[in-house]
Amino acid sequence: MAGEAGSGALRELILVAAVGLAGLLLAMVAAFAPWHATAGGNAPAGLVELHSPDDPGSGPTVEHRG
Repeated sequence: MAGEAGSGALRELILVAAVGLAGLLLAMVAAFAPWHATAGGNAPAGLVELHSPDDPGSGPTVEHRG
């Protein structure tokens, strides 16, 4: 009886590890694969694209009342 329980536990641990590794692999593919094509082919892989505003004074202003 104890041998059956150990076998089931090992099988469950292997399943959890396999599902975890598959999830990690899918997350890595989603993070590092090019998401959209450009005119010259695939875009280079990148997670974040930074853009600075044209005019720092053109944003919304917040009036502080104290």
